[in-house]
Amino acid sequence: MGQCLELLIKSPVVHSGRNKVLLTIDLTPAVLEESLRERVSVIVAYHPPIFRPLQTLTLSNPLQASLLKCVAEGISIYSPHTSLDSVWGGVNDWLGEGVLGSASVQAGKIESLVGDKIGPDGETKGAEGRLVTLSEPITMSDLESRIKQHLGLERIQVGYGTDAGRHGVISTIAICAGSGGSMLVGKKADVYFTGEMAHHEVLASIASGTNVVLCGHTNTERGYLPVLAAWLNEEFQTQETDGDLKGVDVVISQADKHPLLLV
Repeated sequence: MGQCLELLIKSPVVHSGRNKVLLTIDLTPAVLEESLRERVSVIVAYHPPIFRPLQTLTLSNPLQASLLKCVAEGISIYSPHTSLDSVWGGVNDWLGEGVLGSASVQAGKIESLVGDKIGPDGETKGAEGRLVTLSEPITMSDLESRIKQHLGLERIQVGYGTDAGRHGVISTIAICAGSGGSMLVGKKADVYFTGEMAHHEVLASIASGTNVVLCGHTNTERGYLPVLAAWLNEEFQTQETDGDLKGVDVVISQADKHPLLLV
């Protein structure tokens, strides 16, 4: 996967014996409290908690207070940001595998949706979005079942672009983890599969005959954390590096949850 993690905050406080890395989608107050209980030394937050430049750091702002507490408690913060979406084997590929189903090798192919990202060595490092082309067409109902199973969801939002609705037959699915409206709208595919889209993006897509599947922003990302944890644990155990890293334990937050519920 290459170098996907970017250091956002490095704490000057060092606690010996702390060798735990916590993976989360968002750094919420609940996740911070969990980190303190678990005595972690590093938080890897999929969404960077510092998304825009900060003019101040005060305790009156909950987010800023969390950052200050991390620094004081010896917790550094890393974020993969969008690189983990686009990298080969990243989140979008993981979503594509869910669309292909259990027999993914024979079920179709996953390609880049937009342009490939070229590294300094001239090799492609990933791409924006993914386009899944199924070997055999399936119904929207079948696709919905595959997505629910892959993401562990009981309910998803679906907008049908044809009168056939759930019985409509599809073979191409454009994918973007998180908020994918700006990337997906206008792309040629039977289905747009993402976490969230703006209201008018959904209307425009359905009017053009494209089905839309929305699962909630972080619901399209959280299920990838076990994959990331396995990769990081393997890296820490196998790469030629400081011997201290071989004792690092990568764990997944239990407090990290999608902020919205269907009731």
